[in-house]
Amino acid sequence: MRVSRRGILIGAAVGGGLLVAWTLRPRNFPDPLAPGRGEYGFGAWLKIAQDGVITVAVPQLEMGQGVTTILPQIVAVELGADWRQIAVEPAPVSGAYANVPLAAQWAPLWMPFAPGLAGDPDDLLAKRYAQETRFVATAEGTALAAHEGPCRMAAAAARAVLCMAAAQRWGVAWEECDAAAGFVRHGERRLRFAELAAEAARLDPPDPPPLRPLPASERPITGAADAATSFPRLDLPSKVDGSFLFAGDVRLPGMVYAAIKHGPAVQAELSHFEPRRAARIRELVQVVEGRRWLAAVATNWWAADRALQVMRPRFRVTGPLDSGEIETKLDEAIRRGTGDAVAVTGEGAEWAEAPDLALRYDVAPAVHATLETASATARFANGRLELWIASQAPERARRAAAEAIGLSLSDVILYPMAAGGSFDRRLEHDHAIEAALIAREVGERHGRAVQIVWSRWEEQLAGHPRAPVSAIVSANVRPNGDGEITALKVRIAMQPAAREFGRRLFDNETSRAALENTAGETDPMVTEGALPPYAIPNVTVEHIPVATGMPSGRMRANAHGYTAFFIECVIDELATRHGREPLSYRIGMLGEDARLAECLQRAARLAEWDGGLDQSGKGLACHRMGGAAGGGRIACIATARQDEGGVRVTRLTAAVDIGRIVNIDIARQQIEGGLVFGMAQALGAAIEYRQGLPVQGRLADLNLPLLADVPEIEVDFVASEAEPFDPGELGVAVAAPAIANALHSATGLRLRRLPLLSGGL
Repeated sequence: MRVSRRGILIGAAVGGGLLVAWTLRPRNFPDPLAPGRGEYGFGAWLKIAQDGVITVAVPQLEMGQGVTTILPQIVAVELGADWRQIAVEPAPVSGAYANVPLAAQWAPLWMPFAPGLAGDPDDLLAKRYAQETRFVATAEGTALAAHEGPCRMAAAAARAVLCMAAAQRWGVAWEECDAAAGFVRHGERRLRFAELAAEAARLDPPDPPPLRPLPASERPITGAADAATSFPRLDLPSKVDGSFLFAGDVRLPGMVYAAIKHGPAVQAELSHFEPRRAARIRELVQVVEGRRWLAAVATNWWAADRALQVMRPRFRVTGPLDSGEIETKLDEAIRRGTGDAVAVTGEGAEWAEAPDLALRYDVAPAVHATLETASATARFANGRLELWIASQAPERARRAAAEAIGLSLSDVILYPMAAGGSFDRRLEHDHAIEAALIAREVGERHGRAVQIVWSRWEEQLAGHPRAPVSAIVSANVRPNGDGEITALKVRIAMQPAAREFGRRLFDNETSRAALENTAGETDPMVTEGALPPYAIPNVTVEHIPVATGMPSGRMRANAHGYTAFFIECVIDELATRHGREPLSYRIGMLGEDARLAECLQRAARLAEWDGGLDQSGKGLACHRMGGAAGGGRIACIATARQDEGGVRVTRLTAAVDIGRIVNIDIARQQIEGGLVFGMAQALGAAIEYRQGLPVQGRLADLNLPLLADVPEIEVDFVASEAEPFDPGELGVAVAAPAIANALHSATGLRLRRLPLLSGGL
């Protein structure tokens, strides 16, 4: 019988004694940040070199969100460093960098049968799990929640010992010294950090070290660019000149390249290919067979891809995917299926008779469309595997690669690389498994490293899109005619996509096994955001599980990307039907959420909101993420119209409250990028399947916005003393409903399907 961590945790939850023993084990981690020549280490987060360069460890995947600037900035401010001397080093996987808030948030995935034991970032079990399993993952905008505190403590400890070293030289109390701009100062005297690093590294800091007050720059700001929160991004210069290295840029001596062709469905198995037809391709090195794929290895990728084409691989397919069949299953489920209530407020929303309003919404599967397709480099030699890969969950990818080729975890080394886009695509480790299998074959025969790169077609075919959704939102209103909602019910028909993903990530199950093992399960995570921010007295949110047969994955904003669409479009329809102005209608229902009301009012002022009257083409939407007590809020007004070229969005105006802002430039970039990503989801990015094959095989087929299509975007930030909230997904959630409501203003049509104008008025 195989003993898994999942089994241990479940047994612990039932037995109790093992749980206590496991959670009380001491927490000691080897120092993961090894100093190089001329460097001195100061814990897990930073080291100082003799030339004055301060290197900060970053355990999160850089995928465009700016984490390689945010965390070093926190260290630099607390330490008193000169920003021009800050460098970044990808951190090795270690329990010292465990993402506890994410482990707590995802407790239903790694501990599905005992969800009540976790969920709070301060939960002891979540901490132990994250540290023991080295859960260093990048997702859900948890970088600041997980790492701001440890970064500040590490920098404060380093500042203290630097001051101690200087104080010993000067014969003064170290508490009288301060650090700024890379110097320790005492009156007119000053010493560079580099001069003190060797002595300071031998000293013990106070426990706990004294923290600086949060800089005024990190306290509430007006939204204008502020020099104190505007730190230049460290990754931009190299991205501009092309020297920045992504996963696909790795080059090793003698490296060969692999192209791959997957079967057209999750049930597909390789049945036949003709290797003799590739014999004339001189660059071909080797052919590697997988159960559901065929790979060709050559001295260049183009030759490998050409070899695949001429070998004509065929696959035995059972039940190929077809979009029509998937839509039929969703339709049957939303019409006649039964589900479980996953969220209830008040007395819930149940009616003896028909509700006053019931509206149907549908969302097509959507793809990530990252610029860099799945890429990984692997080298197998002397019974060990080295893996260069961009992964949002590097330890899970490392473990999956080890299991794929029968190695112990200690025999696999993973070098973290940056991703050329992810949007949660790099939470999957399918290409890590393929790279390991191919590298073992190539290494044993030729002793060479191999790089696998999926073609765009393979990314569309074998990737994990966001699952399709059907929903019915029903409402009852008071009979006085003012449209006040007394009860709301949201029924969501969808496969248990989060649980399915959890099986792949935490249990290393195949896509097929994950689909089968989660079939029929209720999944509260696929309904996140469906509980509206409004003070509606009675609300019920139900999930109806559907077996679509299509593997699915997580995507930027996840459930919020469609639940905000459902809720905000329904609110707009109710306002229109009862002759209410959409802005005041929303504000009147917000109850005690003054932060979201402020966002709505600010967005209205900036966009010169006119109520969407007289076919102005203006539409309003708002959303809250992260809970009523904290989290982030956004209100957006879109200006859009329909012309002969399709939908044209000309302006997006947003007001945002994300609490204390650490870096204003990155916050603005994230909101702007999220709005454009959400616009892409509203107007395109959908994928269809016919006989298991994607209809949209290229980026050009996805109706993604071009640079010329990007509207004028204006973002304002609300001053807030709340804890910082990651802005990366707020814009994604709110864009589609704002655009849909704007199109109603412009055309009078209500569009209830994503992508918009794809049918289903």
